[in-house]
Amino acid sequence: MRILVLALALLAAPGAFAQQVTIKLGTLAPEGSTFHNRLKEIGQKWKEASGGRVKLHIYPGGVAGNEGDVIRKMRVGQLNAGTLSAAGLHEILPAAQTPSAPQVVGSYEELDFVMKTMGPELERHLEAKGFVVLHWAEAGTVYFFTRKEARTPADMAGQKLFAWAGDPKAEDAWRAAGFTPVVVSSTDMLPSLQTGLLDAFSNTPLSALGLRWYEQVHYMTDFKWSVLTGATIVNKSEWEKVPADVRPKLAEIAREVGRQTELDVRSEEVSAIAEIAKHGVKIVKPSAAEAAQWRAAAQRAAPVIRGGVVPAETYDELVKLHQQWLASHPN
Repeated sequence: MRILVLALALLAAPGAFAQQVTIKLGTLAPEGSTFHNRLKEIGQKWKEASGGRVKLHIYPGGVAGNEGDVIRKMRVGQLNAGTLSAAGLHEILPAAQTPSAPQVVGSYEELDFVMKTMGPELERHLEAKGFVVLHWAEAGTVYFFTRKEARTPADMAGQKLFAWAGDPKAEDAWRAAGFTPVVVSSTDMLPSLQTGLLDAFSNTPLSALGLRWYEQVHYMTDFKWSVLTGATIVNKSEWEKVPADVRPKLAEIAREVGRQTELDVRSEEVSAIAEIAKHGVKIVKPSAAEAAQWRAAAQRAAPVIRGGVVPAETYDELVKLHQQWLASHPN
């Protein structure tokens, strides 16, 4: 009789046999950062919208490894999702790094214009490879951080510059620009800077601040090299385990919070630079002539990036969209 009563109670319990899904996500975003807090917001809203059926477990700050590690763990099922930069997405789909090509997209407004066209295309290609884009993201504007002052690319020539592991063509692009790349895992950045294996890195102020990389350099060159994009992705097979009745709502939540993350990044970038300067990093503003030299360095790298780092056709599409943007925004 007790067994029968228990069985009836279980049958009567709401959602007793509802499918439970826990999505495990890895990211380099530091714990407590804007990116991490927004991911936690997604997780909380997912839990509420699904009645507890879908949970998001986040592994922040590189505890799951670098971005290549996160992708490998996603492929074998140790993780199900990742919030990755364009450099990480490159390991899955080289074309995904295209919007971050240096000296093409010149503003966040232009990036919105570019992603309106390129975003859906990239999502289709990523899905064909087994990954669903929950939301696009951006880490901010990329600047150079150096141990020695770098007003021009020539000042960078002798400094050992961080290059992401896993992309030999990116190393070639840095060399074509006139720099000296040294390949290091992103999770080994701090010790590499501390021991002198590296002298410089390119990254966004928010990332440099949150990861505390800025503590090992003395200068930031105030020249906008590129915009660093990225995305939160999930294994398609895992996403399809999410109950069909709530999946569209969870996708909508991820998109809405992802967009808010982008707006956070844009509004917090200036304060991040101020905070870095407050801690002793000198902000170096190149003259107009010096800025032209940085643009020339990017132009030297462009032939290697096009068809090497990213597919030629997507690079050409980016340039075409850039030209359309300039034509519609002459000022």
